[in-house]
Formats: sequence, structure tokens, C-alpha cells
Amino acid sequence: MRRTCAKETAIDLRQREHIDAVMRLAGDVRPPAGLERPDPLILDSWTRCVHEHGLDPTRLQEAVILPQQRVREHRERLDEFLRIARHGLEALYQQVAGMGYCVLLTDARGVTVDFIGDLQLDATLRRAGLYLGSDWSEHHAGTCGVGTAIATGQALTVHQGDHFDATHIPLTCTAAPVHDPLGRLNAILDISALTAPQAKNSQHLALQLVKVYAQRVENANFLRCFRNDWVLKLHPSPEFIEISPDHLVALDDGGRIVGHNRAAQLLLEGEQGSTVLGLPFERFFNARVEDLGRYLRAMPGEHRAVTLARSGRVLFLHAVPPPSRWGQAGAAAALDPALPPALARLSGGDPLLDRQIQRAARLVDTPMSVLITGETGTGKEYFAKALHEAGQRRSQPFVAVNCAAIPETLIESELFGHLPGSFSGARLKGKTGLIQEADGGTLFLDEVGDMPLPLQARLLRVLAEREVLPIGATRAVKVDVRVIAATHADLPVRVREGRFRDDLYYRLAGAHLLLPPLRLRRDLPWLVHKLLREGGRQVQLGPDAEPWLLAHDWPGNLRELKNVIDYASAMAGSGGVIGVADLPDALLNAARHAAAPAAGASEPAALPVEAQLLLQYLRAAQWNISAVAHQLGVARMTVYRRMKRWGLREPGRP
Repeated sequence: MRRTCAKETAIDLRQREHIDAVMRLAGDVRPPAGLERPDPLILDSWTRCVHEHGLDPTRLQEAVILPQQRVREHRERLDEFLRIARHGLEALYQQVAGMGYCVLLTDARGVTVDFIGDLQLDATLRRAGLYLGSDWSEHHAGTCGVGTAIATGQALTVHQGDHFDATHIPLTCTAAPVHDPLGRLNAILDISALTAPQAKNSQHLALQLVKVYAQRVENANFLRCFRNDWVLKLHPSPEFIEISPDHLVALDDGGRIVGHNRAAQLLLEGEQGSTVLGLPFERFFNARVEDLGRYLRAMPGEHRAVTLARSGRVLFLHAVPPPSRWGQAGAAAALDPALPPALARLSGGDPLLDRQIQRAARLVDTPMSVLITGETGTGKEYFAKALHEAGQRRSQPFVAVNCAAIPETLIESELFGHLPGSFSGARLKGKTGLIQEADGGTLFLDEVGDMPLPLQARLLRVLAEREVLPIGATRAVKVDVRVIAATHADLPVRVREGRFRDDLYYRLAGAHLLLPPLRLRRDLPWLVHKLLREGGRQVQLGPDAEPWLLAHDWPGNLRELKNVIDYASAMAGSGGVIGVADLPDALLNAARHAAAPAAGASEPAALPVEAQLLLQYLRAAQWNISAVAHQLGVARMTVYRRMKRWGLREPGRP
């Protein structure tokens, strides 16, 4: 007890000394000559905190964690970028997890939109603000890794006493900016630790790691955004052009620069002295757009040298041409032809789903358990059946169990079976459990997140020991089952809440496949036509109805889409064409409400079909012209010209 009190007193003393130093160095009090001054970057931040943000160094602030709905709003603004960034976070965490760090990704406002940390320290990390939804903006949290990186645009380490708020002085935080393909700040990548016994220079390696992974995330996002354009990869060394290019530049069909990573932006702005977007390629390089074919991968690296027009600096160039423009049928063929047909049939060319299918194809004949997650109705059971049919167990049973649908009083006997007379109401002849029925095949546990805690322990034994003990039995029965589980719930959150066993979660999540919601899939037309062909129907989708399907958010996902197609087919009749009048009223009302036309623009039904389709793409992409251009496979100026022709404009913009 005496030791604890002494420790608390020391911490309080350290905080008081820190507050005094901040007040003297950043405030109006003249500091004594011997007072140690922090780095100029830190001192400037302290000064901003006092004089610009109006923060009081004597006031210790608790971490602010935004409510779930607010966090969801911040995450939605980053959309597909988060999916790409997640891979970078996981790779970075593998490098630093054993050193006590957690990894955070914040948006440009300083709100944490993704987070990986030790589940055992969950409560401690949350109190410290190293958690999903925490606000690390400088105007709120003071000098800190994230907030000061946002304010300065620089990668940096804020170590212990560098922090403005005395609450944070045990922490060490290292952060680096991540920019979007137009050079704007998009996010901050940060690794932080609750304590660090060494001095600030011990974080040098952490700073280099964060900078490397921030650039990897930035480049991966760039390549996704401009996958349908010319991409120029540049590096001072020919050996590194393809595997680790420093500079990335995107060109439109006319040879003008439409995007760049941060390194290329700084390089080209240094050459030009102004913004580079929209300027021709020849303005910066002693080469012609017509000659880019000389810089393709087939050419030897040492023969791909280019010089910058103004400085004469030599770089090596790898030019990646845009893919051929294909339709839905061609996009479906983009999947590996060696994929098992059962899996290949699930996608019509959607990149998000194709990635999961490629991963699933490598898992078909492994004993590893698979966890499939996604919103309700995204086709988790269809995916599980396809995984079963693609493997060597396809001739054996596929047994599906809905853990949320079976009454809690019956689920144990349903899963494990029972002997005759083993409990009141038991069958006279006993019952073989569903786990035993799946012997040799696949057991699919749907909505596994709703399984009662007592049964989770028994299921864990089945997975660990590969044996099942029926109710009333004294001897376990060996079983050979492949377990695939699915849920729409966030299982790590339920683990932290004590509603799901962490050991069972890690058993089930040997491999994790996340299915995209229908609103994010790009193969919706393919899905619609596939459902129309089911059951030998002869119904067609009319051109006036298709834009309404594209505009809908599909909260019920594939299940809702199937219901809409069934209803519309019945309304159209045999051999008919589905028109707007044949669609459900609820869908039409939702589409009108979610996509009200801009002031001065025509109602969807009054526009030509091509204009209706473009309008739906624009609304679905929240009027991101670059995103729509990439989806349609055209240049941005083409989209602008079509918008002008039909009078389409974003609401609230002149």
C-alpha cells in the first residue's frame, strides 16, 4: 500500500512539473534560463494549443470516445479506402505487436476510424484514448502524434513529456500522414504505446516503420483509384521501379495528370512551382505520351530512363497501360479460370467479392475453420455452400444450423443429440445431433454470435477434440467435420463485452472472409439478370427500371434483391418486360427519398436512359467524379461533358 501511494505521488509530481514547463514555455511566463526546451516542432504545437486552441495546461482531459453512430459516419466518409488501409494496419501490427504498441488509423479530422490492439489491454487502452472512435485532434487533445501530424503535415514522434496534456505523458505516439491521390490529407497512421521506459530516440525505428507503411497504404489506394488509367511508376533505381516505386502519377486519355501520390506531388511541384493536376505529361518529362509504350514491363529496366524537363534529374519509368474496356461478361472472366466453378459462380466481376473468392479457393481442402461475416442478407450461407461444394467433402453432408432460430432450451440437444430418456421430453429412441449428422462433411453455424455462452464451451471442445458427447452419454463419439461459421455481429466487440468466448472466437476465425454489402458491389446488373433467369423465367428488365435498381441502397442485400425480382417478375407477367410500375412501391419511395434530384435537374423518369444511369452512378458515389469515371471506364472530362449535356449537377452547387 505504501509503495502504491508513493507511485501515485510521483506521478502527480511529474504532472505538476510538466504543467509548469508548458505554462512557462508556451505561455506568457518568461522561462528560467536552465529550463530544458523541447523540439521546435513540439514547442510550436504547445504555443498553438495555448494561443490558438485556447487549451488550459492545468486542466487534465479524459479521452473522448465518440458514440458508435458518429464513428460510423466518419468511417463512411473514407469508404473503400478503409478496406485497403486495413491490410496495412495488420501488416504494421505484426511488426510491433510484441513491443506493446497498438495501431490506429484516424481520418483527417483526428477521429480514430480503425484500431488494432491487445484485447487483454482493451479497457486500459480505451481509458488512454488508444481506441476506435477516440478524438486526437490537436484542438481537443493538445500536442499528440495524430493531432500534431495533422497540423504540420509531417511524420513525427510525440514522446511522453512532449504531450501538451499531462494526462498523456506516459504515452509515446508516432504518426505519419496518408494523402489521397489528389494530394490532400486523407488519414493519419499512428502507433502508440501506454509506456516507454527509454528516451525519445528509442522511437526512431517506430517512426521509420510508420512512414513506410503510410506510403504503402497511400500507394495501394492510389493504384485502386486509377486502375483504369495510365499509371506511371518512377524510381531512381531501375531495380525498384515495379516492386517499390517512390513516385506514382496517373494520366487520363489525353495525357494530362489526373492524380499523384504525395512523393510525386512534391517532386513535380518542385519542378513546376505550382499545382500539377490537369497539366500535360510533356510539361514535366523529356518524353512524349505517344512513346509511353517504350516504358512497359517488357522493356529492360535500364532502358526505361527519363529525365525531368526542368532539372534534368534522371528517373526510371514503368508505364502501366489501362486495362481493356470490358463489359459485365468480360469482368466475370477476370477471375482465375482455375477457380472451382462453385465459387466462380458467386461473382459477376466485383473486385471486393472476387478477392474473398480467391482467398476461399485456397482454403477449400484445408481443415481450417472459416468465419464468414457480413451484413444480413449478403449471402453467407450461399458462400458457405459453395466452399463446401468446391472441396473434397462435396459428396458428404452439408448441415446448416441457425443458432439464432433454435430455442435456447433445445439447441443443446439439437446440436449434440441425446440418448433415450436422458431428460424430460427426450425422444424414446434418442436423437442424433446435427454435429454427428455432419460427420465427414461440413457443419455450417449461422448466426454463431447468438449462441448461448454455456454451449460455446461445449462447441469449443468439439473443435479442439473432434469429438461430441450426446446428452446422457458417458463416452464421446469421434466426428470429422469442417466447421464454417457465419454472423452479422462484430464478434471482437462481443468478446470484449463478455458475450462470446475469446478462445472460441479464435478457433472459429482460423480464416476470416468478409462479404461486401450489395450497395458496394459493382456486379449488380449481372446479379439482376442472373436472378431473372432462375426458374426458367422469360422476363426482361426494361431500360427505365434499371436506374431505380442501381439507385437503391439495398439494406436487405441479396435477400431483398431476390424478393424485388420475384415481385417485379410476377407483376410483369410471363414474357413481359419489367418497367418502373412493376417495381415495389417501397423501393421506388426509398429511391426517390434517397436520391432527390438537384435543383433545376429533371426527374429520373424524364431523362434519357443514359442520363438516368449516369445520375444513379453519381448519387451512389456521392458525386465523386473520379470514382464514377473509373466505374464507367471513361475519362473524367467525359463524365463532365455528359453532366453538362443533360443538366446534371450536385445539389447545393452552382
